[in-house]
This record gives sequence, C-alpha cells and structure tokens, in this order.
Amino acid sequence: MEEKRNKIWAFIITGVLILISALYYQTNVFYMYLVAYIWFGFAYGMMLQYGRFCFASASRDLFAAGVPRMAVGILVALMFFSLIQATLASTNMSTFHPAPFGIHTLIAGLVFGVGMVLSGGCASGSLYKIGEGNMTSFLAAFFGLCIGQAIFVDVKWFDFMIPQKWVETAAAKGIPADKMTSSFDNYLAGYVWDQPTVRMSDLPAIKEALPGASKYFIGDALITALIPAVILLIVIYFFYIRKGFLKKRAKQKGGAATSFSDDVAGIWNMITASKRTTLMGVLIGIVAGLHIFVMKGMQNRFAVDNFGRLLTKMGFTADVSTSGKVFDPGYWYITSQEGQFGAWILEKFGWDMHDNIFFGVNNGLPEPWRNPALWMSFGIIFGAMVMARLNNEYKFKLPKGELIVWGLLGGLLMGWGSRPALGCNIGAFFIRVAGGDPSGWLYGTGMVGGAFIGVKFFNWWSERKMAKEMESF
Repeated sequence: MEEKRNKIWAFIITGVLILISALYYQTNVFYMYLVAYIWFGFAYGMMLQYGRFCFASASRDLFAAGVPRMAVGILVALMFFSLIQATLASTNMSTFHPAPFGIHTLIAGLVFGVGMVLSGGCASGSLYKIGEGNMTSFLAAFFGLCIGQAIFVDVKWFDFMIPQKWVETAAAKGIPADKMTSSFDNYLAGYVWDQPTVRMSDLPAIKEALPGASKYFIGDALITALIPAVILLIVIYFFYIRKGFLKKRAKQKGGAATSFSDDVAGIWNMITASKRTTLMGVLIGIVAGLHIFVMKGMQNRFAVDNFGRLLTKMGFTADVSTSGKVFDPGYWYITSQEGQFGAWILEKFGWDMHDNIFFGVNNGLPEPWRNPALWMSFGIIFGAMVMARLNNEYKFKLPKGELIVWGLLGGLLMGWGSRPALGCNIGAFFIRVAGGDPSGWLYGTGMVGGAFIGVKFFNWWSERKMAKEMESF
C-alpha cells in the first residue's frame, strides 16, 4: 500500500510540473526560458537523490569513516563535465564566466565547509534532502540560505573589518548612494570587483601555444580539471584504499608481490565500487553540460543575454535590477536564488531589499514565480521527491534537540560562506573548476578544510557527550 501511494505521489508531482510548464507556455513563449530551468532542476534533483550526491556526505564519509565513495563520484562528475564544458566553449555555446580570484575565495570556502558538515548537507544536498522529507535540511536552507543570506548582504555588521581603501574605491565607482547601504556593498565594489578573473584558455601563454579549440580542451579541461582530479583520485586511493586492496589482491594471487598493474586495478576498483554513485556522476556531468547548451540556445533564440531582458519586454520592470537583469547564471547554481527568495519574504514584512548592490544593482528581485534560478531550486526539491517516492525512500522527519541547532547554525554558515566567494559547492567549486577557472580549486580547498574542522568538532562533541552520559550512568 505504501509503495502504491508513493508512486501516485510521484505521478502527481510530475503532472503538476507539466501543467505549470504548459500554463507558462500558454501565457507567453518567453517563459520557456524559465521552464527549461524547472526541468533541469528536476533532473538534478532526481540524480542527486538517486546517487546520494552531497559534498557534506563526501567529506564526512572520507574524514570520519575513511569511505571515499562519494568523493570519488564527485570527481568523476567533475571530469566528465569539464570535457563537455570545453566542447561547448569551443563551439561558442557556453554561458560560463570566471569569478574574481583572491584569498576571499579560500576563506569563504572554509566557512561554507564547516557549515555544510554541521547542517548535514551542502547547498545542493540540502535541497535534495528536503525532497526526501528531511526538515533539518529545510531549516538550514530556509533560515540560512534564504533569510540569513539576504540579511547578510543588506546590513552593516562587519564595517569594522573593512579597510578605508575599500570604502574609497567603492565610492569612486559612482554607484548611487541608495544602492550602497551595507557592509557587503563596500566589500563587493571596493574589493571583489577589482580582483582579477582567471580562465586558463584566456591566458596569453595558453592562447599563443594552443590556437583554436585545443586551448579549451588542454587549458580548461586537462590542466585545470582532469589532471588535478586524477591526482586527487590517486591520493585518495593511496591513503584510504591501497593497503586493504593490495592485501586482498595478494591473497587472491597466492601471496604474489604487487605491481603497478595491481595499483591501476585498485584505482579502477575504487571508481567502480559503487556503480550507482559513479553512474550518477557521469550523468550529472552530461546533464550539467546539456543545461548550458540549452540556456545558450535560448539566449540565441530570443536574442537576449539575460532573462531580465525578457521580463522587461513583458512589462515586469520592477523585477529587474538597475542594470536590467535578474540572477540568471545559465548553468547549475545554488544559493543566490535562495537569497532572492529570502529577500522577497523580508520585503513582504516591510524590509527594503532593493537598497544594496546584490539585489538592487546585480541580481534584481523578481517575484518567485518569475524567478528562473529559484524555479531550478524548486525543481531540485521536486525531482528528489519524485525519485525518493519511486524508491520508497521518502520519510518526513522533524528535527529534534541538537539537530535544530545544527541545522540553523550550519545553514547560516553556508549562507554567509557562499556570498564572499559569490557561490557555493556548485557555483564556486564544481562549475568553476570544470569551466577552467582555478579559483574553484581555491574554494574547494577551503571547503574541504572547513569540512575537516566540522568533522573533528563533531567527533569531539560526540565523545564529550558520551563521556557525560557514561559518567551519569
């Protein structure tokens, strides 16, 4: 009976999304741009749930239990996606753009990494876990990624940390005073915007040595993504898998000495140990590339560079920023749209959220039903919910006790850690590295370091709690 009920719910959710898509198309053909985001989000949600893809789980499993399954799956996805990104860039069908490179990226990744371990899910992981019925993830996403992130970019709370030079640099950019009211505004305009952007295929040395399409495959894919990913796979194998695998291998061979071929077999065994996770890694890389291709095609079809232009054509000028745009990354991305949703809610309570750079100048603040990137996040939740229902893995779970604290605190740290680097585990790491932007590895290093700190903290907390319980007993 439960299995049948789950299947019915899966069909209902899918049917409702199909109906919504049809209504959008019926209203205006421009909304097909938004509909594309819905269904790519839906696909991401299904794949994330099926493969149990979560950067927090990968870090926790690796550092706490010595299990590299999820970390390996993420690296496999990254490698496939980098090749597709290079293909798209070589055909001028890419929407990717590099981000400002600086120490802020490393620091932001560190904060985000601690937060994702505390909350039990990264930005993308929290969304798919909401689809499974996990309300701790809902606390993290709603109060941290939505409300907390919106407040973070709109208030003065770390002015004491901002050098006077940043304030003067920001003022010199001529941004209207009514759009410069927060600490984050001075940080963005006074520091981040002046940092260099790096993409391997754009470096003069690479462009001169590798003319044509080869600069994307060698500079962006091979040098920036594939070689580092392979090195990481080898490091993971040597530290977590090799000893046990070679011992088992020697036993199978009757005590024969191990060789290079045995290590190659061990690495391959590590990659294929969980076919479900590896398969989803490959599919996520392919779908993420297809997403970029489709959004670029939509932009070419409607002759725009941003969905905000289409909103303006439809008369929704209040939705867009002063630059006539809304947040429309053109690829898989999390956190900025959650911040928009939180700001939209706060505005309903009378809080002016247009008086800052993040919403007022850069990303706009569209109504949720006209927000393409937010629909992608909703799509992830619904896609994960459908897959969880089909696999009979959906279970509504209310947080209790400590989980409430960890969910709220972790969510806030993720929200705060995503803004300084202008992205999260997806936008600031996965997408950037695959696109040839080495700043992604800087964020990833910070994120893994933060996750290690988070795991060590939880180990300390658990041991302390157990010791108190034993003392009482």
